[in-house]
Amino acid sequence: MWRIKGEWMYGSYSGTGRVRLVATAAATAAVLLATGCSSGGDGEGDDKGGKSPSLGQRPKAEDPYWVNPDGTAARQVAAYEGGDGGENAKNAALIRKIAEQPVAEWITPENAQEQAKGFTEAAAKADREALFVLYNIPHRDCGQFSKGGAADGNAYRAWIDEVAKGIGDRPATVVLEPDAVLHLVDGCTPDEYHEERYDLLKGAIKRLKQQPATTVYLDAGNAGWQSPDALFEPLQWAGIADADGFSVNVSNFYPTDASKDFGKRLSAKVGGKPFVIDTSRNGNGPATEGDPSERWCNPPGRALGERPTTKTGDPLVKAYLWIKRPGESDGTCKGGPKAGEWYESYALELARNAK
Repeated sequence: MWRIKGEWMYGSYSGTGRVRLVATAAATAAVLLATGCSSGGDGEGDDKGGKSPSLGQRPKAEDPYWVNPDGTAARQVAAYEGGDGGENAKNAALIRKIAEQPVAEWITPENAQEQAKGFTEAAAKADREALFVLYNIPHRDCGQFSKGGAADGNAYRAWIDEVAKGIGDRPATVVLEPDAVLHLVDGCTPDEYHEERYDLLKGAIKRLKQQPATTVYLDAGNAGWQSPDALFEPLQWAGIADADGFSVNVSNFYPTDASKDFGKRLSAKVGGKPFVIDTSRNGNGPATEGDPSERWCNPPGRALGERPTTKTGDPLVKAYLWIKRPGESDGTCKGGPKAGEWYESYALELARNAK
């Protein structure tokens, strides 16, 4: 259940299904490829076929985050470029709009330390910063498309410790637990789990902040919440005071201006903390047609939003980020594959509609 425009609605909140549900072997392979430690070192043998396309890094002054040369979109570009031109060439150009941008790496439960280490090392080698999402809180997603998470509090604490050790002293920005606070507020997480979740979030922030070059943004929902009044106290209980700020619009579609307004009103209630905005799919705003309880899930007609950048022109807005990985499914709705899997036709639509 969640609230949009002052009403309570039932279903999975705002684009859950966002976690990148990949197998351990695939996640490990991505790290090895990113760091040049695979048997071939050039992306051959990946699930899309062909070599990874040549991808450079964005200018550091505009965006300090790392472009993964072997991300899912990059492999899709390689597959198209290995085709016979024509429609393949057109599609390759479209998906390059995604592949050439830094997108967040969603750390999976298995081999978390190796993933964090591999990605931060690859980013540091390119003189860039890694961008992570941690999405493994127990009782995650209220049993919806991305249900799951760590088995219990001790398992979660151990996982966070692995991630922190993997980051080490290398630069990293972490978006912490999309939906975790919001699902405490909207009522879909049972009361008996609330105290533990607040404790786990607070502990995660403190543990991650022990790493000297790690920035942590605690997730704080989206502009569909018409008033930040319902969120500021829960964010305080979750440890926002120790975080660097908060994130808004993760995996959602609200326009950047609306997200800025929401973030600023919330910031005023949590000590002036800055925030980041997920602009990955907000180019056409949220869907307004169809079943309201399913508008968040692979809605048609959406578009890529503003490119990732730290040049936002607003001191409170630290960055526009692509936190949700454009082209990856929200869940098995509207013809989509499982949550987090590559959804080729949807990726093409997002790129085609981009302004």
